[in-house]
Amino acid sequence: MEQESGVEREMGDRLPRTAALLLGTLVLATAFIAAYVGALHRPTPRDVPVGVVRGDQKAQALLDAVRNQTDTLEAVDYGDPAAADDGLLGREVYGVLTTNAEGGFVLTTASAAAPAATDVVVRVLGTAARQAEMPLRVTDEVPVASTDPRGLVPFYLAVGHVLGGYLAATVLGLGNGTAPRGLRRAGLRIAALAAYSLVLGAVGAVVVGPALDVWDHDLLGVGATGALAVFAAAMIASAAQGWLGLFGTGLVMLLLVVLGNPSSGGIYAPEFLPTWLRGMHRWNVPGLVTDLIESVVYFDRRSTGWPVAGLTIWTVLGVAGVLSATLFHARRRGARRTAPAATSTNGPAAG
Repeated sequence: MEQESGVEREMGDRLPRTAALLLGTLVLATAFIAAYVGALHRPTPRDVPVGVVRGDQKAQALLDAVRNQTDTLEAVDYGDPAAADDGLLGREVYGVLTTNAEGGFVLTTASAAAPAATDVVVRVLGTAARQAEMPLRVTDEVPVASTDPRGLVPFYLAVGHVLGGYLAATVLGLGNGTAPRGLRRAGLRIAALAAYSLVLGAVGAVVVGPALDVWDHDLLGVGATGALAVFAAAMIASAAQGWLGLFGTGLVMLLLVVLGNPSSGGIYAPEFLPTWLRGMHRWNVPGLVTDLIESVVYFDRRSTGWPVAGLTIWTVLGVAGVLSATLFHARRRGARRTAPAATSTNGPAAG
């Protein structure tokens, strides 16, 4: 009877924790469904940016006419053709509309930034040019690789790196405690995750390079980008788990997976997403990684600045979070160890 009572008490103690875990899982699954279905069930392009040079009256007039009919495109003014070209290669716009010497239009695009967005720009401006009875010539200055015609490989590679970093941190947390027991162990955990990140970054570059032959260039940059992505995700996960335990695991899933993937701009360009998700790719890790991979493979350094800076900031915050959580929990353990001793010492004196 006593043994049965002990089992019942143990089950009673575990029941609230189990119920809380199941409730948290239910909330995450519901959020996953709502985020993905809500963001991707009806992608509608709005305010897709197109560059135009100030003073090019015909091109400006055509874009103004389009804007008066629909909010699909948004004109971005540049002071001169060189600035407009920088905007295209810096991924500020998906195309640049100009007027040529013959009086027709020239639309210069960079489909590697987002093929679906470029298709929208070409279709809308092509229709507008035909209505104006003006010829439109389209050139693609930065095309996507023929092995990735929809431009989805950067997104899926980013998802793999982020998932790998998050899972590695979670496995180490489950096996050794979510918060390292001391700064030395924290340093070892960070070093282990850094080494793991380098390996997974290199593996990802090999998979999309020699293994699948998606890209045959810039593999060193792809590998370095992957390593930074994995390490940033791992540090964020480690910091959240170090401070919040299992709740931190759920929070990381919410940020990196539930909200991160649909808002990354990988499946659809940000201009195709609902308003509440549009700007999120500029700061969430999957979006930063996707942008950085696209920039490394297709564009130049003009478009890598913020993705590198954003991922570096996340990494530094993650490392600081791991170290501060380690110190916090170490002090709590020390306070618990000294509390009984202080009580026994003060007890007789009080008596």
